[in-house]
Amino acid sequence: MGDFIAYLDTSDVRAGKLEELKAAMAELAAFVEQNEPQIISYCVCFSEDGSVMSVLHFHRDVASLELHMKVAGPKFVPVAPLIKLRTIEVFGRPTEDLVAQLRAKAQLLGSGTVIVRDVHAGFARFTRG
Repeated sequence: MGDFIAYLDTSDVRAGKLEELKAAMAELAAFVEQNEPQIISYCVCFSEDGSVMSVLHFHRDVASLELHMKVAGPKFVPVAPLIKLRTIEVFGRPTEDLVAQLRAKAQLLGSGTVIVRDVHAGFARFTRG
């Protein structure tokens, strides 16, 4: 699988903030799509009752997730009052610097934990371009 990285964060939606959060995340997703063409996939999902949000994205390599943190990082600040981040899970081999950035993001958005899971076996089928 090479340097492939999958990212999943899970957050509790603060009471009364769901609609504001949905609007903010739609804007963030549009920004990411427009400014980060290297990302394979970026998805914002909500639980059926709207109490939990998950953000899932896939990257061909670590550099893509590092760029995402740099480009989209400033856009995370306005989301902070709307959520309480539980966890950030990274599947792959991030650099120590990237893990430090993710820990800082977790503190900004709610004191969640960062979990790194090294890929043991498997494959990814994504086309380039």
